[in-house]
Amino acid sequence: MSTDGSANPDVVLVGGGIMSATLAALLGIVAPDWTVEVFEAGSEVAGESSGPWNNAGTGHSALCELNYTPARPDGTVDPAKAVGINEQFQVSRQFWSHLVRAGLTDSPKTFITSVPHISFVTGDDGHRYMRNRYEALAPQPLFAGLEFSDDPAELDSWVPLMMQQRSPRETVAATRSLAGTDVNFGALTRLLTESAVDRGVQLHLQHRVQRVRRDSAGRWATTVKDLTTGRTRTVRSRFLFVGAGGGALPLLQSAGIPEIRGFGGFPVSGQFLRTRNPELVAQHQAKVYGQAKVGAPPMSVPHLDLRLIDGEQALLFGPYAGFSPKFLKAGSMWDLPRSVRAGNLGSMLGAGWANIPLTRYLIGQVLQSEKARFRALEEFVPTAESDDWELITAGQRVQVIKQDEAGRGVLQFGTELIVGGDGSIAGLLGASPGASTATSAMLTLLERCFPDRIDGWRPVLQEAIPSYGRKLSEEPELLAEVRADTTKTLELQG
Repeated sequence: MSTDGSANPDVVLVGGGIMSATLAALLGIVAPDWTVEVFEAGSEVAGESSGPWNNAGTGHSALCELNYTPARPDGTVDPAKAVGINEQFQVSRQFWSHLVRAGLTDSPKTFITSVPHISFVTGDDGHRYMRNRYEALAPQPLFAGLEFSDDPAELDSWVPLMMQQRSPRETVAATRSLAGTDVNFGALTRLLTESAVDRGVQLHLQHRVQRVRRDSAGRWATTVKDLTTGRTRTVRSRFLFVGAGGGALPLLQSAGIPEIRGFGGFPVSGQFLRTRNPELVAQHQAKVYGQAKVGAPPMSVPHLDLRLIDGEQALLFGPYAGFSPKFLKAGSMWDLPRSVRAGNLGSMLGAGWANIPLTRYLIGQVLQSEKARFRALEEFVPTAESDDWELITAGQRVQVIKQDEAGRGVLQFGTELIVGGDGSIAGLLGASPGASTATSAMLTLLERCFPDRIDGWRPVLQEAIPSYGRKLSEEPELLAEVRADTTKTLELQG
């Protein structure tokens, strides 16, 4: 949908994914009188990384993702990152609950459902790590109810599909949390966007942002091309957010803000094996994460996920990494070379030199045979048959390359909020945990970009998100209240 909109809106949001949709929802609470326009190059919102088949939909809460609980040199496990990510996901749950009560949807099951989250390892080293991880997380209030088992009979009841015909001599161990969820971020993005449009936000589909620059009046001039008519126009806004996924880097570079200097991007494509076989799906009603192979990057952590999308259940296994110079699935083969500038050339070269093992890994993944790819699935599902599974291409991710304190280029696996010096422009770079922590990321944006207004906005934000400005991990009573409320409102398992 689209109208001509305003030539001078208060806010322009670039990209029709979960980040822009979340920011639009927050602005609807704190600044309902502001005019907002959204520009999306695709024919629908949530067509890239927010699309349900383009991500695992885990609702990243660190309940099962082992890369968020690294082992220390002495073998003990550091829970800090897992606690922080879980805390951020609780913020998202609170905000979604507030929106559901306000009429976002008749049934939250259209975008979120309860699914157990399980971590699964094999071998003596894996068993030792899993036990240490459990001992580090179990005392944490946010991980209450976490279970540990190394009993094959019990694990057969947790993950029957994975235990069939597994050698009885194999050492296995797992943890399980019944507090896990599956989130359809595509459906959630559509609901948030529809609600924003109903409030008066202007949505322009098939409108590609070509350039961003600061005009003489200090507003951000965003040049946009209507892909259906070919007409180009310029919109001038007081505030600009670039939430265009992989497309954010070149737009922030075109804006010329000094804060983007030194940043680069390394695109990685992903593939998954998918089955819709109802007999297999019925035997795996969980999301299960394993350990990455020695020397493999964190993004390669194998997982077998139950997905619930638009009323259909399916299983996804992966990811299988690939390489494409595109920054978006619908991007250009020139995206990567065009992103190399004088200001980030050193970072790009330094990160490339420091990550030769990653390069080897990606080359190996690209050249991987169909049989080798299927063997990875068989490690999870010993009885897997190739006829039941199909290979699908998932979303394109652009990992952040930035300079460290010593000026060296480093590859960062995470997200990075870039804010221009005066707070009138911001953009988000990076990937996982991404969508699951969108509310926290956009709250941080409000704090950094509108420091003179945030104190006035705090009461309404705390009404929508009771833990805003506080830590649930340090306030058990508040955690209990929030958990009970969101579980009831979102119709999740208690």
